[in-house]
Amino acid sequence: MSAFTTRPEILGRFGVVTSTHWIASAVGMKILEQGGNAFDAAVATGLVLQVLEPHLNGPAGDLPAIIYSKAKDKVEVICAQGPAPAGATIDHYKAEDMDVIPGDGLLATVIPGAWDGWMLMLRDYGRLSLRHVLEPAIFYAEKGHPVLPRVAATIKGLSDFFRDEWPTSYETWLPGGAAPQPWANVTNPALAATWIRILSEAEAKQGREAQIDAARDAFYRGFVAEGIGDYLKKAEVMDASGTRHRAVLTADDLAGYAAHVEEPLTLDYHGWTVAKCGPWTQGPVLLQALSILKGVDIGGMDPNGADFIHHVVEAKKLAYADREVYYGDPDFANVPLDVLLSDSYGDARRKLISNRASMDLRPGSIPGFEDQAEKTLALLDALSRTDQAVYEPTMAHLSEKKGDTVHIDVIDSDGNMVSVTPSGGWLQSSPTIPGLGFCLNSRAQMFWLEPGLPTSLEPGKRPRTTLTPSLALKDGAPQLSFGTPGGDQQDQWQLVFFLRYAHHQMNLQEAIDAPLFHSTHFPSSFYPRSRQPGMIMAETSFGAAVLNDLRARGHLVTEAEPWSVGRMTAARRDPDGLLRAAATPRLMQAYAIGR
Repeated sequence: MSAFTTRPEILGRFGVVTSTHWIASAVGMKILEQGGNAFDAAVATGLVLQVLEPHLNGPAGDLPAIIYSKAKDKVEVICAQGPAPAGATIDHYKAEDMDVIPGDGLLATVIPGAWDGWMLMLRDYGRLSLRHVLEPAIFYAEKGHPVLPRVAATIKGLSDFFRDEWPTSYETWLPGGAAPQPWANVTNPALAATWIRILSEAEAKQGREAQIDAARDAFYRGFVAEGIGDYLKKAEVMDASGTRHRAVLTADDLAGYAAHVEEPLTLDYHGWTVAKCGPWTQGPVLLQALSILKGVDIGGMDPNGADFIHHVVEAKKLAYADREVYYGDPDFANVPLDVLLSDSYGDARRKLISNRASMDLRPGSIPGFEDQAEKTLALLDALSRTDQAVYEPTMAHLSEKKGDTVHIDVIDSDGNMVSVTPSGGWLQSSPTIPGLGFCLNSRAQMFWLEPGLPTSLEPGKRPRTTLTPSLALKDGAPQLSFGTPGGDQQDQWQLVFFLRYAHHQMNLQEAIDAPLFHSTHFPSSFYPRSRQPGMIMAETSFGAAVLNDLRARGHLVTEAEPWSVGRMTAARRDPDGLLRAAATPRLMQAYAIGR
């Protein structure tokens, strides 16, 4: 492949769907063709992805979505990020000899949010029945699907651990004692049976909305919650700490949970208005970076040149430093978004960018938050710095044992838009729940066990997730939906994509296909929370001259193979109703479809 576009955008007027798996994209388009809208298609696509990519997401995971409803003529956020259980206190974890919450096992679990988020989207914005959107997922779980090589490699790499420590996962993913071969037909009969029972209990009710609510009850207050609770009462399993631990999550925690709708955060940038989720995600970092870059001549720079990379990386370092100090669940913490997203604050932060790479973590100083900043920096200073790269887990040259994320964009002919980034509940995050066929999430690893910070562990608080979909309006009209998997890299890659698209007359596919880079300068959101000051990971497609120029500016550059960084997808609706979509060719897995 060349360093630039290898295929055109997908065009259509009926609908477009992008996702991180080709079968899921096709399912979404089929739902549109059968009379569903963008919300129905997103739900069906998301449920199928739980079967096709169980190493990246699952029914007990979490999701944020940014949506535009034509009927409401409004951009909204669906928050399906479950909070910490009632028993998740700092004192409890300290008593378990924890300084950092492990990245897997049962102590890492918060209340599952994904199922309720999908059901809320279906009930309040879709128009098809529960059966209609759930049947494709049941089919692939029951009848099987060609397992991706990455899924097969993940299972194989964990086979000994599953056998010795997580026997329920061994029974689920290695039936007969052997890991599946790539492209073999793989089923999950227990998950299929779970969904079939949910559907049966739901259809005992009369009416579409009543059935969807019954499906929510079956998961959070019925047999699913009971199955989770019964297992967790007895289970004590190995995790990344090297010790076995019991869960704090109970069935009572699930019973009180419900996903909800929020207003998005927005920022105006060169004729665009970019909408993101709130500070319970990392989403505001993209808005902060845009605010910092408003006064930089991005349009005058080569979008694949060293000037562009340097200024974008330095802006990201400043925005992510603020993430560490100020972001958290706004229901528990005072997050000064009015300051962080103001023009004056962006102007002041921009002045910190020089022609040299910064090696420091430099959050902004906001009156009234001095103690919080000092305490956070002291905590971060104690973190490990590593020469082992803190990379995005699904990149081709990395370990197959880490979990990650999926992303979906859908636009229908009416102009409804969905950008959603489901994750969590990976097959490698915790043991499979017996009889249910899925795993719990590990999002609690994003909390700190130091009290008094916006992201300190507290019962009922949402962890500051890395999941961060995007939606952008042009001259006030919703036009662009985009996102990517990738942990801390999500808003980094999205920022690069958006700047190239907004300033350099690239089409969607060109902006996605151009060489990519990201920084690992700031602390990772994932266990063990390490960082690499000054480090950039960049594809060699930029060329030796560009990479050497960056090194001359003081950046520490890790070279990645071409076509190995990022997993962007995007969709757009033009003012005349023409629809466009594109998906990355990296890893040869994501897909865009439309007609």
